[in-house]
Amino acid sequence: MRIALLDDYQDVALKMATWERLPADCEVIAFRDHLDNEEALVERLQAFDVIMAMRERTPLSRQLLQRLPRLKLIVTAGMRNASIDMDAAREQSVVVCGTAGLPYPTAELTVGLMLAWARSIAIEDRSLRDGRFQTTLGRGLNGRTLGIIGLGTLGSRVAKIANAFEMQVLAWSQNLTDERAQAAGVTRVEKDELLKRADYVTLHVVLSDRTRHLIGARELALMKSTACLVNTSRSAIVDEAAMIKALHDRTIGGVALDVYPIEPLPVDHPIRSAPNTVLTPHLGYVTEETYCTFYGHALEDIEAYLNGQPVRVLNG
Repeated sequence: MRIALLDDYQDVALKMATWERLPADCEVIAFRDHLDNEEALVERLQAFDVIMAMRERTPLSRQLLQRLPRLKLIVTAGMRNASIDMDAAREQSVVVCGTAGLPYPTAELTVGLMLAWARSIAIEDRSLRDGRFQTTLGRGLNGRTLGIIGLGTLGSRVAKIANAFEMQVLAWSQNLTDERAQAAGVTRVEKDELLKRADYVTLHVVLSDRTRHLIGARELALMKSTACLVNTSRSAIVDEAAMIKALHDRTIGGVALDVYPIEPLPVDHPIRSAPNTVLTPHLGYVTEETYCTFYGHALEDIEAYLNGQPVRVLNG
């Protein structure tokens, strides 16, 4: 049994679980580099029985899966992965299992991005190292208005932290009720009102046909010229071209991003040179605690499959 752990960027996968618990005839190999070429992926993966996908970093399409006849099990970090063709896996009798995750790391990073943008932390860090001292004028979060689009598990956690900063918190989602909003300590408003009033807009909805480009040119035009858009969810929720134009036109104050249409982000991507941005490389879930959960549950998934009793099956 050969097991491939994909996209181990930090070279930690083999340390995050006791892989030696597996039978002696199991071989576990972690790959640090990211491949997005189908031929290269087939060449690498065709000799493996099990693939662990780290979130949605490497899409496992129908076309790719059809070229991996030895594959028996896919484990994805998390219980949802839009980049795996579940139907194709089922048709090939490939079991897909998930893992639990932790809700607080992404919520914490969301607030961290807000603070980094508000206080120009990255700019001041670079300036200090270059010999300068106090080059920007920051602004506090206290008393500002935060607009949360999507008040689920993550959005509610962000609201709780924002309330601790004594921010005014507004929320909108298509099915949000006044009662649910009040229980989370926020005020429900319509989307347009949220965009007009908020000093910070943060996105916490699942990407779907309904939410793709939920924030486009029209929505960006409603925002304050001083407002910051924060996205730790999925890149496609925002019309990227419209967002970059709004940044260059200064029709919004800035953006703080953790997610991108292509990951890893190409060196020539235009968002890198756009003004008033704070950018992190999809770190929302990247904590030691989360990785211990992901890889520990992946090990459990593989053991259960080998014992003929798969757990956390996503394509059953």
